[in-house]
Amino acid sequence: MTQFEPELIQLGKQAKAASHEMAQLSSNQKNDVLLKIAASLIDKESAILEANQKDIERAKESDMALPLQERLTLNSDRVRGMVDGIKKIANLEDPLNIVDREWITEDNLRVTKRRVPLGVIGIIYESRPNVTIDASALCLKAGNAVILRGSRSAMESNKMLVQIVQDVIRSFDLNPNSVQLITNPSYEIAGQLMRLNEYVDCLIPRGGEGLIQRVVTQATVPVIETGAGNTHLYIHEKADLEKATAILNNGKTQRNSVCNALETVLIDQSLLSHLPSILAPLLEYGVEIRGDKQVVEQIGEAVLVAEEDYATEFLADIIAVRMVDNYDMAIEHINHYSTHHSDAIITEDYSVAQDFLNDIDSAVVYVNASTRFTDGEKFGFGGEMGISTQKLHARGPMGVEALTSYKYTVQGNGQIRQ
Repeated sequence: MTQFEPELIQLGKQAKAASHEMAQLSSNQKNDVLLKIAASLIDKESAILEANQKDIERAKESDMALPLQERLTLNSDRVRGMVDGIKKIANLEDPLNIVDREWITEDNLRVTKRRVPLGVIGIIYESRPNVTIDASALCLKAGNAVILRGSRSAMESNKMLVQIVQDVIRSFDLNPNSVQLITNPSYEIAGQLMRLNEYVDCLIPRGGEGLIQRVVTQATVPVIETGAGNTHLYIHEKADLEKATAILNNGKTQRNSVCNALETVLIDQSLLSHLPSILAPLLEYGVEIRGDKQVVEQIGEAVLVAEEDYATEFLADIIAVRMVDNYDMAIEHINHYSTHHSDAIITEDYSVAQDFLNDIDSAVVYVNASTRFTDGEKFGFGGEMGISTQKLHARGPMGVEALTSYKYTVQGNGQIRQ
């Protein structure tokens, strides 16, 4: 039987009490809080960046991998991005005002299927302090309370951001325990949070494959799994090569430390002679090409790919390249190695494009567009809790609606069942 630390039990009790209060807030109340949080982030930008700098210095001292340092870093643009995201969330329709369906039964009962908050959501995440704001804003909008467990590496940033959020909530005479941060960085506390069923209704991990699988395998609290992004681009024989080259370059180099960045590109055999021009922008940027024998023969800078490279989420300036004989070979490769996050095809053949949309079993499937658009903010959600690669409850970028469940309300006039 799990022994829980008193501090965690206290957080759970406080979150459960706050969740009941949050569920009763009006749309205007929630939006007013969100907009004031956005304004406060601007006012406190210097304090946020100062706290983040402490985390960055500690990360450098510990020789943290550069992609993780990049995820950890905040700057003025990223603070403004958080602010813009909050404003967009405030402008969204209140998910709790949504009635999915309403009907009258043969017994003359009025049945309504309506949205309700999940309750208390636990978030376990790594490095990226912007998740602190995304999670807080989305949970608030959906009427939930949230318990945040960020990584040790982002502790100073997260503490500052949560303090700002709590101060704003408190200024409206609302319960600041609707957003709480676990400041004990131990793995034991994280493990206990995963089993805090009495107080936590749902757990969402956000980070690398190791963290996600640890939560999925150890948690007794229901989990919405966010997946790693072994993301593919397939350049079909009837692709517009100008589009293909631009989309490949964007997908790999625009920001390679995130889960929707490209990790493997498959190219039809008939395009072999065009390979140097297709890969030229990546080489110019400094991306390491790991290719099959044909790729290595064509590209002098390329190194021979290993089998495990096709299954790797590099999150770095590395990409695996494979020539494929035909469409079927590409589909087989993607469905075998993909983590079912985001995969794309470049083709001008409408029939092939439609087949690809049907044949690829991923959360987001693209035709002639960069996988970098797999993002709650880009989908119009304001922000996201992560990208779900599972099929139950939520899939793809999870916005406010994914943080709700539903209940049936039944209204009658004295009916009894015969």
